[in-house]
Amino acid sequence: MTERPALHTGADGVARCSWSGDDPEYQRYHDEEWGRPLHGDRALFEKLSLEAFQSGLSWITILRRRPTFRAAFADFDITTVAAFDDDDVVRLLADPGIIRNRAKIDATIANARTLADLVRDDPGALDRLVWSFAPPARAAADRPRAFDDVPAITAESTAASKQLRKLGFRFVGPTTFYALMQSAGLVDDHLAGCWRADVA
Repeated sequence: MTERPALHTGADGVARCSWSGDDPEYQRYHDEEWGRPLHGDRALFEKLSLEAFQSGLSWITILRRRPTFRAAFADFDITTVAAFDDDDVVRLLADPGIIRNRAKIDATIANARTLADLVRDDPGALDRLVWSFAPPARAAADRPRAFDDVPAITAESTAASKQLRKLGFRFVGPTTFYALMQSAGLVDDHLAGCWRADVA
């Protein structure tokens, strides 16, 4: 079995983590978003929701549909999504621009309701909760060099998943939460040699 290459040099001559490939949107996401600190209850609710929809699919599938997800879910405004009713569920299930998975749609609405209660009297509560599970920054010498060096689950993602589920959140397993940790910059898993690793 051939080992997956760690890096890919695109047509622009830039070496990136190979998962970004040659797709311009994937490269933009890799360069501008993945691994960069993300804050804010709404922004993290969107990220958590999209990571849940990604479960079992490739991230590029979600990324390409992100504009339609945002339109369908009112730009992931917490209060608005929390007020979604059965008519909204029917609308979402008929929307070809998103992933029409009933369990994930229901979970997103339920999570918005849980989150609305959480932040109503405590704005920033989700931000603080998510970031409380950020591990200490690793030393440059400890940066992963191959995909096998990057975990799918960590002690922090497991603890965060447990806490979120205790609060009533759904589709927040340890693997899903670690993907959020990567995408929201709680951890920086750009591989050694990637241009972003040198500026992170």
